[in-house]
Amino acid sequence: MFTGIIETLGTIKELQKDNDNLHITINSSITNELKIDQSVAHNGVCLTVIAIENDNYTVTAIKETIDKTNLSGWIVNDVVNLERAMKLGDRLDGHIVQGHIDQTAICKNIEEANGSWYFTFEYDKNLNNITIEKGSITVNGVSLTVVNSKLNEFSVAIIPYTYEHTNFHSFKIGTKINLEFDVIGKYVKRLHEMKL
Repeated sequence: MFTGIIETLGTIKELQKDNDNLHITINSSITNELKIDQSVAHNGVCLTVIAIENDNYTVTAIKETIDKTNLSGWIVNDVVNLERAMKLGDRLDGHIVQGHIDQTAICKNIEEANGSWYFTFEYDKNLNNITIEKGSITVNGVSLTVVNSKLNEFSVAIIPYTYEHTNFHSFKIGTKINLEFDVIGKYVKRLHEMKL
């Protein structure tokens, strides 16, 4: 379980294919605090630490994860958002985030607004995910509030701190990102579909 509050950034140092799996080695300032079997969210994707060496650690993504996220587009030296799993009893500063990506989206527009930024993302409406105005959304692991909610797109407002301390500063029009929709909203939607 995560909160969507990014702790730090990591740099991809190595990508190694192993049949359908992908081993990802990352350099990070929190590596010395990690342990084998620990869950870490990488751009919102929950992956398990399998090896640690000096300032680098390795995680493995399976085909299911690669197919549903933007991992297939990662390259060496890409910067990813990192968050360790929350501790029981900690404050929940963001919202409840599972680290299970629902689908990807494309950055459609970036607008600077006197010291902050509006990012607009477009996603495939055929997967039946929804946003609501002022609801929660996770973009590349970052807990954010939806503005301008539409059928297959939404915007988020980014403050300078978030822009500088996450990989939002690297987004361009056309950047593919990971989305995790609000888990409570997903349950309500499913119940409505079942007409319970």
